[in-house]
Amino acid sequence: MTKIDVTFDSAGLRLAGHLHVPAADGPLPAVIVGHPGSGVKEQAAGLYAARLAELGFVTLAFDAAYQGESAGEPRGLEDPAQRVEDFKAAVSFLTTRSEVDAGRIGELGICASGGYVLSAAPADRRVKAVATVSAADISRQFRLGADGSQDPAVFEGMLEAAAQARTAAAAGEKPAPLTLFPDTAEQARALGREHGVEGFEYYRTDRGFHPRSAEFFDWTSIDRFASFDAFAAVPLLGSRPLLMITGTRADTAWMSVEAFQRATGPKELYRVEGAGHVDLYDKEQYVGPALEKLARFFTENL
Repeated sequence: MTKIDVTFDSAGLRLAGHLHVPAADGPLPAVIVGHPGSGVKEQAAGLYAARLAELGFVTLAFDAAYQGESAGEPRGLEDPAQRVEDFKAAVSFLTTRSEVDAGRIGELGICASGGYVLSAAPADRRVKAVATVSAADISRQFRLGADGSQDPAVFEGMLEAAAQARTAAAAGEKPAPLTLFPDTAEQARALGREHGVEGFEYYRTDRGFHPRSAEFFDWTSIDRFASFDAFAAVPLLGSRPLLMITGTRADTAWMSVEAFQRATGPKELYRVEGAGHVDLYDKEQYVGPALEKLARFFTENL
């Protein structure tokens, strides 16, 4: 397998990616792999991309606009509309590669990218099969909480802070961004949210830390989440197959269930026993079964 550094355009922004090409004669089926919110291509997305390439798929893991090695200002902006466009741009890029069979392109979204592929692929008929791992609609996560039980006042307060940040920026000030993680594991545990503890243990320790992984979001991300619905277009997948993978312990599993119920074509919801949301990013006892399922899914449908 060969890993190639690539760049491609997405609505005028240069995106950076890693193209993994198997040691096999092409053109081959291809899978685009999207990273979690705050992640980069070198983390969970890169792991899944490399493993799928070992199984015979050309894979592309890339950094979202405004994040990682990709272009865009302000840094740390999580813009759902742009994220959806990034996936469509990634498909366009793959259609230009001689290694890829343009008629056999699939998408895999992890965490927030699981929501974004469910928004991008329904309207992009070039995508023939869609899979998610620990899917999350970032708008639901911020509005309702990872487990769906968040007090609405929390997001209302964030919207107020986002409005104040926009006003400050208009006056020439540079408002502080929204910090995503506390400083210590103890502080993460004190917040009492299992999802936050899992995220800290992955992103802020040697387990998954990467220097380009986002530590903050620009505040203007927040009001963009307010009107975004990652699952609204799911019925437009039509007869194209959908595989959704979640852990039996994942507090975000309800989002996979909701999206799954909206799909009208061939679909499967696969639960990895004992896995939490973030466990499926890198822990082999959970990643292994997920990859086995994904390999079979993409082999049968691409």
